[in-house]
Order: sequence, then C-alpha cells, then structure tokens
Amino acid sequence: MAHPDHLDAGRLRWPRGSLQRQRPDAVHLHALLKAETQPIRILGISAFYHDSAAALVEDGRITAAVQEERFTRKKHDPGFPRHAIEYCLRQTGVGLDAVDHVVFYDKPFLKFERLLETYLAFAPRGLRSFSMAMPVWLREKLFQKSLLKGELKRYAADYDWNRRLLFAEHHQSHAASAFFASPFQEAVVLTMDGVGEWATTSVGFGCGNHLEMRREIHFPHSLGLLYSAFTYYTGFKVNSGEYKVMGLAPYGEPRYAKLILDRLIDLKSDGSFTNSSAAPRAAPTNYSLRVTWIWLLPSRL
Repeated sequence: MAHPDHLDAGRLRWPRGSLQRQRPDAVHLHALLKAETQPIRILGISAFYHDSAAALVEDGRITAAVQEERFTRKKHDPGFPRHAIEYCLRQTGVGLDAVDHVVFYDKPFLKFERLLETYLAFAPRGLRSFSMAMPVWLREKLFQKSLLKGELKRYAADYDWNRRLLFAEHHQSHAASAFFASPFQEAVVLTMDGVGEWATTSVGFGCGNHLEMRREIHFPHSLGLLYSAFTYYTGFKVNSGEYKVMGLAPYGEPRYAKLILDRLIDLKSDGSFTNSSAAPRAAPTNYSLRVTWIWLLPSRL
C-alpha cells in the first residue's frame, strides 16, 4: 500500500521507488539506437478511460498515430483501440511481430491502490461510488494485462508478451510523448493533468534516449481536477468540455483570481501548490460544490 503522506500536503516529492535523491530506473525507450541495424519500433496504446488511441514510433520518430473515435465515430471512445492499431500497422507496412515493444500508458495496480486508499480515508462517504467502481475493477481493470494480450494475439499469436508488453506510469507516458518526439536533445519536461496513478504534477529530465522523472505532486492536490471542477461548474462535461472553457477564458476578466488563490489553491514560493484543505478531495462534481459555496451561486448543471 502507498504511504499515508499521499493524502498530506501536495509538496513536490520524489517518485515512489526512488533512492535518496536519485531514481535508479530511468526510462530507456530507445536504448542503443545507434548500435542497432534494424529500427526500434514501439507501439503505444491508450485505452479504457477516454479517447483511446494508438501510436507507432520508429527510432524516435512518429510514423502513425490516431484516435479510435476517428473510426468508430464515438466521441471520446474509451474502448480497446482495435481500428487505431490496425491503421498504425497498415500505415507503416509492418506486422505486430516486427514491433519491439507494446506499451500501455499507465499502471492499473497503482491506480487501484490510490482508489482504495482514498475510499478508506473518507469512508463512509463515497460508499455509493465505491460500490459502483469496485465491480468493474475486480472484473476487468485489475486484469488489463490479460485483456490486452487477448486482444493483441489476433495480430501476432506467438508474440513474447511476458517480455515485450510493458506498462509505463501515466506521467512517464505524458512526458515521453512530449520529449522523444521533440527536436531537443535535452529538456525539462513538465506534466500537469487531473491525476495519473498518484501524480498530478511532475517534472522530468530528458537527455538523448533517457527520461528520468525527478519530482512529483500527488493526489488529491491537482490543478487539473480543479480545472475540471470549473468545467463542471460552468455547465460543461468533465473530460470533454475543458477545451471549451479554455477557449472562452481569453474573453473573460480574472476577477476571481485572488479568490481562487485565497480559498482553493495555496501557491508555494517554489512553484508547488496544495489544494485548500476545505476543498473536497475526490470528484470534480464535489469540487464544484465547494466552488458553488464560495460564489454563493448555483452551478449550471
């Protein structure tokens, strides 16, 4: 189980599993590229949450990438990206047996750990959500490796899945997609989203074919979840309407900026932050209730 300080102040911290001030297991996505005569191909897969997609990378160059919704015509399609994978392989002209590694974008067990600890920390609140979420996790999401292997075997039945099917941490996936496809040999990579397994904000350092995650802020302290709360508060759908709020923002005035910093976010001198202790620590809908209380105005939903 995770350490209790996951639910403490959202200061920048070292990623779990790191030694004192040095993470020993840097990500090596394209090791020994120059020494190989054959190209290194990696198929990345995102699925089972929202906007499922696949991307094929060859020697650090994106050769094909597409979202599943482009084929199924289902907005934000969360299903297994079968059509997207087939497109990437067809576009590149290779079979799955010519792909060195298949990589899933996060680690389900760590995410499940966060869910359990959060539910336990706030029990009996959240019982309804817990009773809805657990059957899906116990039936499907905890066994995603088997599910992925079953789906992918149709493309290469004899693929060495135990060695070549990998799972990256959520923020590693974000950072890798930005750095390895960039023109930079070295870069600091900042990732901020709702939440991955535990991380909500992270800083990594990329150099050549290496990517090392240096610091993290953990759930429940999250700018992404707060942004989703405002998305919900203004009447848009979470994990869908955030881009609309972003597009509307330049037309407004920052009249509530001070109120947000006073009541919802504690911004530290080093750039790290914590969400207000009075703000709910779970769903954006609960955050929206907090926003509603501050403004003394009902949300649009």
